[in-house]
Amino acid sequence: MRIDLITKEYPPKIYGGAGVHVAELVKVLRQSIDVKVRCFGEARDEAGTFAYAHPSIFNDSNPAVQTMATDLAMVADVAGADLVHSHTWYANFAGQTAAKLHGIPHLITAHSLEPLRPWKEQQLGGGYRLSSWIERSAYEDAAAIIAVSAGMRNDILRAYPQIDSAKVQVVHNGIDLEAFRAELDSDSVRSNGVDPDQRSVLFVGRITKQKGLPYLLKAAKQLPADVQLVLAAGAPDTDQILAEVTELVEELRKVRNKVVWIQKHLSRHELIALLSSATVFACPSIYEPLGIVNLEAMACSIPVVATATGGIPEVVVHGETGLLVAIEQLEDGSGTPLDESKFVSDFADALNQMLANPKIEDFGRAGRQRVERHFSWANIATETLSVYRKAITDFK
Repeated sequence: MRIDLITKEYPPKIYGGAGVHVAELVKVLRQSIDVKVRCFGEARDEAGTFAYAHPSIFNDSNPAVQTMATDLAMVADVAGADLVHSHTWYANFAGQTAAKLHGIPHLITAHSLEPLRPWKEQQLGGGYRLSSWIERSAYEDAAAIIAVSAGMRNDILRAYPQIDSAKVQVVHNGIDLEAFRAELDSDSVRSNGVDPDQRSVLFVGRITKQKGLPYLLKAAKQLPADVQLVLAAGAPDTDQILAEVTELVEELRKVRNKVVWIQKHLSRHELIALLSSATVFACPSIYEPLGIVNLEAMACSIPVVATATGGIPEVVVHGETGLLVAIEQLEDGSGTPLDESKFVSDFADALNQMLANPKIEDFGRAGRQRVERHFSWANIATETLSVYRKAITDFK
């Protein structure tokens, strides 16, 4: 069996959960089948991995058009594959086109959905309309779809009701259990401006509307004075959201001394060191298909306080591996809290409750045990292979 896997992100150029997913999935799948990776950007020094860029004639084009041009550059090379597997809308156009050209099934893994990010229309205009069209067309035409959570499966069927529910399967994200485990490195933590000897609440994520960072910054005003707020937050979606976060950080620093904002891309070692030294991990997302970052925190034995939205409740067990914060949201796809002040207050209460819990270490140990039982990449690879085989058999 040969699978051609198409993705925008691939090591060393990874900036989100989808890229982490692809990198780990490829690693385990290559132990049993032939996987060709076709990614965006500069050439990769890895056998079976091929990188593509848009032709120079598109240098001044809308980024969505550049994405389509990059996708088309890949299509001919998929010849000989048994199935093409695309990740995110950036790769869906290549997957669908290659499937049509070569007469093979197209499988999509859904990491996010364009209809659930309507704020992008204000940011990107025509580019968002193109990405939405690409995604809808690919999903409705795909031979099979993998949802990374049951919550994401429900979102897919709501967003695209024309899709046959039988072709949408749930295969959770996984975690590299060997790489992600508690590993204290005080020097690394200090090099990023954090005191490893003091309690801390840690946020890790891109600066996007869906990650909910502004809500955490407002909630942090209610944290105990001795607790550090550590933000490993970069790659802003827009200048506007970066300006909003910057303003909130500046306001918070007027009333709190211990606010550390790390904007650089962290190495895996630096990330694990920060996770291992944290007291509580905070995930205030208002849209999260599953949340690999929560798996990473739990693998490092850190309790998680997170929003009860999307696939997060399939990862974080309330009262066992952390605390879930209820949220009522607009149903327009934006995920915006109906009552922001209540959500902020409830999130602050949950953080303080966890920080004050004398058995806080038990939550961290339970989190590690949970990811070991349910989220190993070996299990995810086995489930993915099963979906591949069924899609190929059904297509024939």
